[in-house]
This record gives sequence, structure tokens and C-alpha cells, in this order.
Amino acid sequence: MASIQREVHIAARPETAWDALRDVGALHTRLVPGFVTDTRLEPGARVVTFGNGTVVRELLVDIDDDARRVAWSAVGTAMTHHNASAQVFPDGPDRCRFVWIADLLPDEAAPRIAGMMEQGIQVIKDTLERAERERSAA
Repeated sequence: MASIQREVHIAARPETAWDALRDVGALHTRLVPGFVTDTRLEPGARVVTFGNGTVVRELLVDIDDDARRVAWSAVGTAMTHHNASAQVFPDGPDRCRFVWIADLLPDEAAPRIAGMMEQGIQVIKDTLERAERERSAA
């Protein structure tokens, strides 16, 4: 099983990052605009449309406010297994560390998913830092 982990240090308060991450129906506006172009909530799940046109249904496994962690599982794809989580950790004054982990099968899907995660985590960093600057300016 392939396990992919990406993390980034972000110049934003953990509260800012968590507020955007836990808003699981607003990926396309609050966390990864452009990388995700639409998010539609369903009971226990979300349907995510990525910028490359891929549409994926993700079961929402957990939203943990205490741990600042969201976990999900993509279903109905060519992958035989997929589960992922994203978590926000404090990282000094007004900073946080964002960790995204995906476990998947088959292993051959790993390079494509890793590439998407690389792109997505950069968008997350840019989006959250912009949101923090706007919050501070208000």
C-alpha cells in the first residue's frame, strides 16, 4: 500500500487553518480554490470536482475539533483503497503546520496522487496565508 505524506508550514494561525479545513463543503472557496472547482455535500459524504475535471465522491469519516483533523475516503474510483486525512498543528506564534496523508492501492496510483497533493498543498498554503493577511488587515 502506498502512503503519501505532505506537510507545509503556513504563516496563519491554527484557528484560521482549522476553520477552513473543517468547512468540508467549501473546499473550492476556502481551502483549495482552483485546485477544487466545486464541492457538493451529501449525507455523510461530499462530491469533489477537481480543476483537472476529475469528480470524486469522498465519505467523510471524521471531523475532530480537538485534534483539528478531518479524515475521508474516496470511493467509486479506479483505486481499490483510499483513505486520507488532513490535520492542523500549531507551529509557533501565528503559524501552523498542515499535514495531509493519503493511503491508497494500487501502488501504481501513487505518483498521480502525490502530484495532485503537491499541487494542492501549495494552494492550501497560499489560500490560508492570504486569508490570514485579510483577517489581520480588517
